[in-house]
This record gives sequence, structure tokens and C-alpha cells, in this order.
Amino acid sequence: MDIGFLGRGLILGFSIAAPVGPIGVLCIRRTLTEGIASGFLSGLGAATADAMYGCVAGFSLTFVADLLVGQALWVRLIGGLFLCYLGVKTIVSKPAASTVSGKSRSLFTAYASTVVLTLTNPATILSFAAVFAGLGLASAGGSYAAAGVLVLGVFLGSALWWLLLSGGVSLFRRRFNSNGLQWLNRISGAILLAFGAIALSLRG
Repeated sequence: MDIGFLGRGLILGFSIAAPVGPIGVLCIRRTLTEGIASGFLSGLGAATADAMYGCVAGFSLTFVADLLVGQALWVRLIGGLFLCYLGVKTIVSKPAASTVSGKSRSLFTAYASTVVLTLTNPATILSFAAVFAGLGLASAGGSYAAAGVLVLGVFLGSALWWLLLSGGVSLFRRRFNSNGLQWLNRISGAILLAFGAIALSLRG
């Protein structure tokens, strides 16, 4: 088995996670208001979902892929509504309340919420299938071992990005006063709401 698949997966996972989208906004906000553990686990939830979709593509689970892609409209609708909910909740929350909720929110909740949110984009399966083919997985003769190593690399690469992001953001956490956190809530909430609106407006 070519151990190079692990390196390719690392690069792929890191590249997929790096663009700042709704999960990135959540990770940054939770790191600033709740701490590095909450921020990192929020990102790790996205990494887990990416790995799950990578498994579907890598192991050719066509039934699952067809089912999710076939129901993409409903799945996207759920994801869009969830983003809108998070956006509104973030905008109206007060910094003090955010800090308190950060202490009471379980780390599992932070993790699980981003797993669900990332899974509401089933088109990701198609992207993974195309990229996996481009990385030469097909030339491995359909090897489950090669696919497994590649998916592991995707997860580790994505997790590395979230660790770097949450760790870097946490360095600035103490510089945010109550007024700064209030503006953070408004800006990040507006961005999440915009992502949700875009998801709901898409067709097909």
C-alpha cells in the first residue's frame, strides 16, 4: 500500500477545511467566547463529517451517496434553516450570556452541532469522489486499505487546520472586552444568517 495516500489525504483535508465558511465562523466565535476546547471540537465535528463523506466516496457506498444526493433539496433546507437559527441566536445573544453558556454547553454539543451542520451538504460526496479519483485511488484497484488511509489523512489534515485556527484565535481571546464580543456576535451572526439565506435560495 502506498503510504503516499496518507500525505495526499492530509493535504486534501487541510485544503477542504481552510476556506472560512459557516463552520469557520462558529469555530472562531466559540473559541473567543467559550475557549479553545469548544472551538477545536467544533472544528473536529466538521472534520468527522468530512471523513464520513470521504468514506462514502472512497468505499463506493453508492446507495448512501445516491440517497443523500437525491434528497439534497431537503437536506440543504434543513441545513439552511439551522444556519439561520444559529445566526439569529448569535446576533441577539449578549456577551455575558455567551460566556455563561460557554461554561454550561457540553463539549459534545459543540462537536455534534458541527457534525450535523457539515452533513447537510451532501454534494460534498461528489467532490470527494472526483478528488479521490484525481488522487489516483482508482489506480489502487479499489483497495479498501488505500481508501481507508486516504480518508484517515483527510480527517487528520482537517483536524490539523481546526487546531491551528482555534489555537491561533485563542491567543487574542483576552483582548476582547464586552463591547468587542458584542460586535463579534453581531458580525458572526450576520455571516451565519447570510450563509443560511444562500443555502435556502439555491435550487436543484
